[in-house]
Parts: sequence; C-alpha cells; structure tokens
Amino acid sequence: MKFMRKKILACALSLALSFGCVYGTEAASRTEISQISVNKQGSNFKYWQKDATSYQALISYVKDVTNKKSASYIPKVDRIAVFDMDGTILCETAPYYFGQMLIIDRTLHDDSYTPSEEDKQFATELESWLKNNKTGDKPTGSSSPHFASIFSGMTYPEFDAYVEKFMQKPVDGLSNMVWGEAFYLPMVEVIKYLQANDFQVYIVSGSERQLVRHIVSDLLDIPREHIIGMDNEILAAQQNGVDGLKYIYHRDDHLVRGQFIGKNLQMNKVVNIFREIGRQPVLAFGNSKDDASMLNYTITGNKYKSTAFFVLCDDLEREIGDTAKAEKCRKLAEENGWYGISMRDDFKTIYGNKVHRN
Repeated sequence: MKFMRKKILACALSLALSFGCVYGTEAASRTEISQISVNKQGSNFKYWQKDATSYQALISYVKDVTNKKSASYIPKVDRIAVFDMDGTILCETAPYYFGQMLIIDRTLHDDSYTPSEEDKQFATELESWLKNNKTGDKPTGSSSPHFASIFSGMTYPEFDAYVEKFMQKPVDGLSNMVWGEAFYLPMVEVIKYLQANDFQVYIVSGSERQLVRHIVSDLLDIPREHIIGMDNEILAAQQNGVDGLKYIYHRDDHLVRGQFIGKNLQMNKVVNIFREIGRQPVLAFGNSKDDASMLNYTITGNKYKSTAFFVLCDDLEREIGDTAKAEKCRKLAEENGWYGISMRDDFKTIYGNKVHRN
C-alpha cells in the first residue's frame, strides 16, 4: 500500500512538472479552498480567533438578522453582501495587485506578444518601481487602460486560458504559494458562512470583471452575474469599428475584448451596485479608501440593520503587511463606524501554516 501511494504521488508530480509547475504544493489548493464549509450556525469556523471583536460582531449580526423572531430580521431576497477582492479576500501585496502583475507578465515577459510603446513604458516603470520596493516614482496614470489595451482583440476563452496560466505562477515574497491560491482563508470562511445563511454574495472589485470572474466565481460558488468590476469594450470579431447600433452579429462571429471603458472604484462602486443589483447591500467588506463609498452606502439610510467591515493589512510575518497603511485604515474605520478586521490579531492563519514571508 505504501509503495502504491508513493507511485501515485510520483506520477502526480511528474504530470504537474510536465505542465511547468506544481499547482498548490504547500498553500491550500484551489480544490481545498473550494471545499471550505461553514455551517449555518457558524459553529465550525477554523481560521478565526473566536474572541476577536470583528468575529463576534459578524456572528452576532448574522444570527440577529436571520432570526424570524427578531425585529432586525431581513428577508432572504434582501440579504445582499458585497466584497471587494484585492486586499479583502485575495493577496494584493506580493508584490502588487493581481491585475497589475498580469500587465507586467503580458507586456514584458510574453515573447509571443508585442506591446505598444505606451503599454511597454508603463509596465517597465511599474516593474522597476516594484523591484525598488515601491520607492521612487510610481508610474503615473491608471493601469486600467493598459490592462484593456494589452488584451484587446483576444477572445474570452483565450483570455481565460492566459489568466489560468498566470495563476500557476508563484507569488513574490511569500513561500509555497501560487497566485491562484492567494486567498485569505478566514475571509473565504466568511463568504461560506453568509452563503449558508442565504446571503447573496457579490464581488465588487476595481479589477477587470472577466478577470475576477475567472479567479473567483467557480472557486467560491459565486455566480458570474454577481461579479462587478472594471469594464472594457466587448466587440464582435468582424465589427471593424462599426457602431454597435448599426452592426448585426454574424452567424460566424465571436466576441473579442476591446478598449477600456470605466474604472470601478469609490462612488463608481455605489453606482454599479445600484445599477446591477438594484438593492442596497446590508453587509460590506473592503480594505482601502477606494471601498469607502461602498461601505458607507451600505450603512447609510438602510431600512435594514446593516454593518461594514474593513480588513487591515497589519500582519508583517504571515503576509506582506504595511503598518503605516494599516494604521491609516484603522482610523478611517473608526471615523466611519466600520469594524476593523486585524489580519495579525483576528486570523489564526491567512493562507495556511506552510506559507510564510520570505
């Protein structure tokens, strides 16, 4: 039996290496992440410190608003919870946001692609800034138009395949983990707990919508229509610049990616929540000032009991945290009445015990 196990493991390793990497050798794998489960009572959380104020606030809130005898009861149809992605449920510091790392990969390290001079300059400056530990001049302007530009003309299956390949690359600065596994396990538990209590979970991200769909939807059982993000043009392959009101989609057509439309940050998050969900959220989770509007919209003038949580990047050992930023965010949470979630103090683990800072 031991011999057979060894043989199976050797075969699995050989197969993984044939694809260029071992996907998920030390961190919680995507399969393991997808299998995280929290029951309706919340009695089986594994990754939280049970005495944390944020944890107690969340459990107390959910139990209250799902109790039909409570004056704070919220009908299932109105149980809307919104989450930012980068820095709230997914790593954004190894060394930077998933989307920006994808820009560098595509523009500077993909031999099959020739970028524009503008995109190449932006990516070069971004990579240099990151290699210098984010000191010196940061590239000017938004990364979103460059992200749209470098994937413009690509079909959506081609884009998904590119993202999937990148997800298998190691993150920088944290051991034993690839990008596709870089989820905060305690926050995954929160999502699973809310789903068990019939909350509709939406991801409202500044990252590009299709990118977020590919990273998150199947993994966390969040419908693709519950993903809101930065948008770019969606075009027919044979459209050739013809206005969409005048173009008829051909029987032999297919969709391709186009140029940048608009960023989904700050007040734009509120606008898109209202436009696409049509209901005011009762729970919101974020981690930066770009989420402030979404969190305040959730807790302001709500007909239901509502609350908001703010993830603080204060862990310097198990995560690449930032003490100064964490302190600013802590003050921002206090000023606005949000519960701060300390990654250092409130999480038993972040990515799993075998992942640590290099």
